[in-house]
Amino acid sequence: MASIPTEFLNVTAHTKANIYFDGRVMSHTLVDAQGVRKTLGLIQPGTYHFGTAAPEHMELVSGACTVVLDGTTEEIHYTAGHTFDLSGNSGFNITSTDGICEYICTFL
Repeated sequence: MASIPTEFLNVTAHTKANIYFDGRVMSHTLVDAQGVRKTLGLIQPGTYHFGTAAPEHMELVSGACTVVLDGTTEEIHYTAGHTFDLSGNSGFNITSTDGICEYICTFL
C-alpha cells in the first residue's frame, strides 16, 4: 500500500469547486510550487463515468471503489491507502462501494 499524503504545503488552492453528476462527485484543485495540478475529491455512492485527457494517478484516502477501464470488463477493487494509474485520452467507470470515497488525483 502507498503512503497517502495527509497535507500539502506551499500550494495554491482554487476555491471554485469542480462539481459533477448533480453534486454526487466534487473536488477542489491544488497547484504545487512546481506547477503540478492535483484535485482532492469526494465520490458519493454510485457509478460514474469519467474521461481522461492526460494521464492521472489516483490515491484513495478513505472508502472503497471499483474501477472498470473503457474497453475492458475487469472490475478492479481499491480501498483506502491504495493507488492506481489511468492513461490519458481514455475513460473509466468508478463505483463508490463503501460510503463516500475520498481521493487525491495527480495529473501527470
